[in-house]
Amino acid sequence: MKKTVRDIDVKGKHVIVRCDFNVPLNDEGTITDDIRITSAMPTVNYLIQQGAKVILMSHLGRPDGESNPKYSLKPVAKRLCELLGKEVKFSSVPEVVNDEVKKNAEALQAGDVMLLENVRYRKEETKNGEGFSKELAQLADIFVNDAFGTAHRAHSSTAGIASFIPAVSGFLIEKEIQFLGNAVEKPERPFLAIMGGAKVSDKISVIENLLDKVDSLIIAGGMAYTFFNALGYEIGTSILEADKVELASSLMNKAKEKGVKLQLPVDIRVAKEFKNDSPSTIYEMDQIPSDSMGMDIGKKSIDIFSNMISEAKTIIWNGPVGVFEMPKFAEGTKAIAEAMAKSDAVTIIGGGDSAAAVKQFGMEEKMTHISTGGGASLEFLEGKELPGVAVLQDK
Repeated sequence: MKKTVRDIDVKGKHVIVRCDFNVPLNDEGTITDDIRITSAMPTVNYLIQQGAKVILMSHLGRPDGESNPKYSLKPVAKRLCELLGKEVKFSSVPEVVNDEVKKNAEALQAGDVMLLENVRYRKEETKNGEGFSKELAQLADIFVNDAFGTAHRAHSSTAGIASFIPAVSGFLIEKEIQFLGNAVEKPERPFLAIMGGAKVSDKISVIENLLDKVDSLIIAGGMAYTFFNALGYEIGTSILEADKVELASSLMNKAKEKGVKLQLPVDIRVAKEFKNDSPSTIYEMDQIPSDSMGMDIGKKSIDIFSNMISEAKTIIWNGPVGVFEMPKFAEGTKAIAEAMAKSDAVTIIGGGDSAAAVKQFGMEEKMTHISTGGGASLEFLEGKELPGVAVLQDK
């Protein structure tokens, strides 16, 4: 177990918090989805209430180590002011840390909040440069990591800084570790994992790790066609990772050896073109026409998957089961979300496209936990230690 902000005295201390404010912006520079900002509020509010002098930092986009107004955190500062109902001192310094920033940080009073400029304006950030890590550490007495979305990156602001000042987790990282960790290590059974998305290669290690943990595993979405190919089925023009066919075959064998039920779709909605208005038909999984591509799961698959969901007590879902961005091919992914929303199981959405789908269908409130980090949650499910978590103090 890692220490959290609850386990240390922050009163009157300068506390620097790594948040994940990597929010989407429209062409006018307006935030279109602020969930990553609101997710950090419990930690920020706690620190304010405890009388800490709060310094927030984050990245936004990929400015590639250069100051670029397009990636400024200024819109985030504005939203933070609205959410906190108080002034947030925004430091618009392209170097992120300089003498002026140090002076402003020093002048903070208990309960004050300051936001640094995009840490990725500095080239050293993504290289975990010791110099930049030290500069950030010099602003504060304590480091709090609450950016689960970047916890799988060993960067100056996520890991390097912890070499210089005591490091603990915020409430968001605590929640992520609690839900993902308990699901994988102490699940209430039956434990079901649903793996979708386009590519097998993105999820190989996750599938291999989960085969040692789960009772059943659904594989759907674009990656299912590589498994169909391994079974000798015609997949038409569907997405295929030819170099992963052998691996798909070995994963199916491994599941059999371990007594894990590995369920593929039994029917597929296909179309001749990758377009929403392309006419579509449902075929059995071994009857896909050679001139068509799989776009979604069929009704029989929906029934089988929904039934498996209803019987499970712990469910992890990562990756859509169809091209849900196109309304015509969103039925399967929506049905999975609906079945999980009705379930009395612990339901965990592993970030990324699954989280976007659940939100699109208005079902986020009905899930036990939606991870804020796609890549980080995948690496956690692989059984990897995340650098941004490893550096935190143990209880």
